[in-house]
Amino acid sequence: MAKINPYLHYNGNAEEAFQFYKSVFGGEFVSLARFKDMPPNPEYPIPAEIGDKIMHIALPIGEHDILMASDVPPSLGTVNENENRSKISITAESKEEANRLFEGLSKGGVVEMPMDDSPWGSYFGMFRDRFGIEWMIDYSTK
Repeated sequence: MAKINPYLHYNGNAEEAFQFYKSVFGGEFVSLARFKDMPPNPEYPIPAEIGDKIMHIALPIGEHDILMASDVPPSLGTVNENENRSKISITAESKEEANRLFEGLSKGGVVEMPMDDSPWGSYFGMFRDRFGIEWMIDYSTK
């Protein structure tokens, strides 16, 4: 069975927000990666001014749920805080399930990142479905 976890986007204050969430929910971050932690890629250089911003952060909420987020680089525009600021992130139980969910949900939509091995060690893809809902599919053996 797949799990669904909320994924939030911030205009540069994801770390502040998640420190707050951690103070409320307790627990420890299971992942915290900054943009400067990404391997260099000449096609997509990371500007120095966003190096310390959050590329990915994850906080377990309860026994089975994880709240996740990232800062949105200025090159992608400002997040309109009056609109929905989230994606639906599904953690699949197998690579086959990840592919099935990705192929099914993205049919008729726009793929932003095809399913592939990610630099952070999981099998990952991202898209907007035909109804405008944004999804991320992830599978990790960890």
